[in-house]
Amino acid sequence: MFKLIKSILMSLALLSSLHAVENVSKDEIKEMQNLVLFKNAQVKVLKAYNVGSVYLLNVEVQGKSDKIFLTKDKKYLIAGDVISTKNGQPLEVPVDLTSTLGKEAFTFGTGKDEYVLFTDPECPYCKNFEKHFPKIEDKVKIRVFYFPLDFHKNAEDISLYVMSQKTYEDKKYAMLNTDANTKSFKERKYEKGQLEKLKNHLNTQIEIAKKIGVRGTPSVFDANGNKVVWVNILNKYGVEIK
Repeated sequence: MFKLIKSILMSLALLSSLHAVENVSKDEIKEMQNLVLFKNAQVKVLKAYNVGSVYLLNVEVQGKSDKIFLTKDKKYLIAGDVISTKNGQPLEVPVDLTSTLGKEAFTFGTGKDEYVLFTDPECPYCKNFEKHFPKIEDKVKIRVFYFPLDFHKNAEDISLYVMSQKTYEDKKYAMLNTDANTKSFKERKYEKGQLEKLKNHLNTQIEIAKKIGVRGTPSVFDANGNKVVWVNILNKYGVEIK
């Protein structure tokens, strides 16, 4: 056990010093895929990264994305989070954002720094992030995906309402200003066939979120698929959070 812990700590130290991970070859991934445990548990290895003394794997288990760690001798599997002692954040694999292209509810902002956001219109943390959007609109380009959580009873309907708006300005206003008591939301009406199309679009966004492993909101990724803490985004642009 001591050797295993030491191995993980060495990997984290190496990652901190290099600020990068190395992709594992297709032949190596094929060898991992042939491990008995992976075959029996129907674990599909999507991508693998060399992070020093262990491998960090992006896997699919029963249609859901997850991350696991594998020792270099391929004898031991490590489940759960490995936490960086440098910043307190879990070690994450970059997410493949290919499936998100063109599927967003809309794109917020006109800046050059690109992000992908999965949000819930009744999530208090999402709203705390989004209330600062006007301050960074000219600096970011955020592709917005809705991921309404089951325990927020109005989240799905508000998501559909925002998506139904015709123009960018209308979508932006609705996103930032709509709650369950908003008059225009309560009096909303849809054209024939519109609601069904909106629901299909929303379901696509939800399925994408599940596929890439989104479990809560807000979940933000940069253009390279690296998960980003929303507070750090605001700090980057000098926005003070109170």
